[in-house]
Amino acid sequence: MGELNRKLILEDGSVYYGTGFGADRDAVCEIVFNTSMAGYQEIVSDPSYTDQAIVMSYPLIGNYGITDEDFESKMLGLGALIVRDYNDLPSNFRYTRTLSELLEENQVPGVTGVDTRKLVRSIRDLGSRRVLVTRPNVSTEEGLRRIAQTPVPHDAVARVSSKRRWYARTANPKFRVVAIDCGMKTNIVRKLNQYGCNVTVVPYDTTAEEIRFMNPDGVFISNGPGDPEDVTCVIETLKQLRGEVPMFGICLGHQLLSLAYGAKTYKLKFGHRGGNHPVMDLATGKIEMTSQNHSYAVDEKSVEGTPLKISHINLLDHTVEGMEVPEDKVFSVQYHPESAPGPQDSTYLFERFIENMSS
Repeated sequence: MGELNRKLILEDGSVYYGTGFGADRDAVCEIVFNTSMAGYQEIVSDPSYTDQAIVMSYPLIGNYGITDEDFESKMLGLGALIVRDYNDLPSNFRYTRTLSELLEENQVPGVTGVDTRKLVRSIRDLGSRRVLVTRPNVSTEEGLRRIAQTPVPHDAVARVSSKRRWYARTANPKFRVVAIDCGMKTNIVRKLNQYGCNVTVVPYDTTAEEIRFMNPDGVFISNGPGDPEDVTCVIETLKQLRGEVPMFGICLGHQLLSLAYGAKTYKLKFGHRGGNHPVMDLATGKIEMTSQNHSYAVDEKSVEGTPLKISHINLLDHTVEGMEVPEDKVFSVQYHPESAPGPQDSTYLFERFIENMSS
């Protein structure tokens, strides 16, 4: 390990030291942890991590480098990456650059040599907090002042969403899908193409009238960062489209659909991030191992009195993981069935979307 030239100051006053890689800059972010054992490229390029400092619980990161084909987004939105043991000498015939080079290109600071076991336990026990990534000579008092003076952003979806409409076509298409981009992962589009869908990806602020004009067979609402209650324009669009067209939401899309049908959301203590969360399908009793990345959840009590029916639950903390409105051919899940990275247990949900559009 190199010189201890980076410092983490959490808003509760705790301090951690490490060695820098990636961009040499300070950052104030929300600190979260991810329990995945592989897939760090897909994780750092997932727009849902915008403004967050990711602590990887798996110790060895960077050992297979970065490959051009595996990005979930070309724009990195994360605030920082914190690891136990960063490897800058990848062993992978496909790699085209190192993780440090990727972070440096995108102005993202990295810190290695941190006691991530202790840090993850702190986040688990005390909850997600804000953190300053800085130099060792910055005092704790100065760091806390800088954290307090940095406003919490509420425009994350606006920053990561597509700025204009784009298309992903496939051979012999059977369906036309409009995908509302709130920070969508590329593998979702690939999955829809694989199931015979021509996909029109539209910015998050596209109106219901514009979507109707495209005459889609189905509407998909993507994952994305931040508080779902901040994305009022998407909630209003979904309210207007209810019952008109089959809809499928993932992660933030699940929360937005739930809000559009009258439910409420709340922030979890430390969120769900990783590829090892067991979820039960209440209709079949089947348990799926799922890939997740979210800070917010749907309030189970708020579902009462709405058309929503709970379809899936998390077996670790019993939070709501899936919703459906069968009469409207609308459903959503909190986790990521496109699984990049993660288990492949949940791809059947794309088939359900296809069945809804077929009927």
